[in-house]
Parts: sequence; structure tokens; C-alpha cells
Amino acid sequence: MSSETSDTLDQAMVRSSGLDTLLRDLTDRAVQEVPGAAACSITVRRAGRLLTLAGSDGLPSGLDQRQYENDSGPCVEAAETGSEQYAPDLAEESRWPSYTAYALTTGVRCALAVPLAVEGEAGAAINFYGVQAGALGPGRDTARAFAARAAATIDVALRIERRRESAADVRTALLSRSVIDQAIGILMVQERIDARTALERLRRASQNRNVKLRDLCAQLVAKVSEPDSDRRK
Repeated sequence: MSSETSDTLDQAMVRSSGLDTLLRDLTDRAVQEVPGAAACSITVRRAGRLLTLAGSDGLPSGLDQRQYENDSGPCVEAAETGSEQYAPDLAEESRWPSYTAYALTTGVRCALAVPLAVEGEAGAAINFYGVQAGALGPGRDTARAFAARAAATIDVALRIERRRESAADVRTALLSRSVIDQAIGILMVQERIDARTALERLRRASQNRNVKLRDLCAQLVAKVSEPDSDRRK
């Protein structure tokens, strides 16, 4: 890939305020850079299932989803096997009959799926779609080079996203611990019991009512926090 293309991809990452924007920028850039590409999408396996993280302008609705539903198609095979998949003419393609029939109705005539090496994700691919038979053939080398560069960028973006999710989980855990401690303190004062006994009572009530301990404690704290006039109503 040219240094100019590398620069534009780096600039896209700097401009992007989030993962969605970054990946959309990448797919739009792919359509501009890869000869014959009319649309592009990025497939990644997350939480045990394949999903499309982003798609360029002009990507037909359901084009990738139909593959995921049938567990069959070029992007599915590229992501799961790590092997590039190229269908120069879907009208003559026999590997994915149900998918190819649908793709042809959307105006897509050829497809190229290039696997992506993304850390921490079991399967990923970048998918290129053309509207004429053989349109993507001349651009396969460019598509591979673009995929190599995009993989590194996507990898960084996903790692940032995972850190954000991890931080959010920590904040949620801290908030949960805080509200549970407050509820324990309320019971200790109201019932004149120690902290261990208060926690046991809260856990028992949570099980009996089939309510999460955190939610039960939040309800108790909220009730005690109400103004006296509100509680008397």
C-alpha cells in the first residue's frame, strides 16, 4: 500500500471520535482505494457470533447478515478459515447457493473476502463487493494490502474499546459495592445487628424475592432516602 494510503488511514483514526466512526471511515476509504469495489464491510466474531462492525455507503442491507444466518458465504468462510475467498461471478458461483441468490438480487455480482489478523478475536474479515463480474480481480493485491493495514488499525481500536468496557465494568462493580454497603449500614442501625447478619438477611431476601442483591439494596437505600413527607403518603 502506498505511503499516501497509510497516511489517510492514520488520519482517519485521529479524526474518529469512536470505534464506529473509525471503522466507517475505513470501509469508505476501502471503496475509494480498491479498484472495482462498490461497497465494503468489516466482519468480526464477538461473543461467539459473527457480526458486521461497519459498512460503507452503498452496502446493500442484509448482505452480510444473510451469510451469518445461514453460516455460509465468503465473509463467513474467510473469517472462520483464515483463507481468502473470491467469487468473480456470483451468477456462476456454486459454493454458497442460498447466499449468492440473495446477493444477486441486491445487484452484487462479485465478492472478495480477505481474512484479518485481529488480536483477541476468533475470526475477522474485510469484505469487498463489486457490481460487475470480475470487477474485483484487478484489485486483489490492493485489497490484501489494505486489509493488512486495516487489521492493525482495527486491532488498536478494538483494544481501546475493550479497555473502555472493562473500565465501565469496574465502575458498575464499585457502584454495586457502594449501594450494598449502604444497605448493610441501614439494616445495622434499624435492626441493631452486625454487618455479617445484615448481609445474610439481604441475601436471603434477594433469593426469596428473586431480585438481584444490588437492586434490592438500591430499593432499600432509595426508600430510606425519601423525605419524611413522601414516606407518609
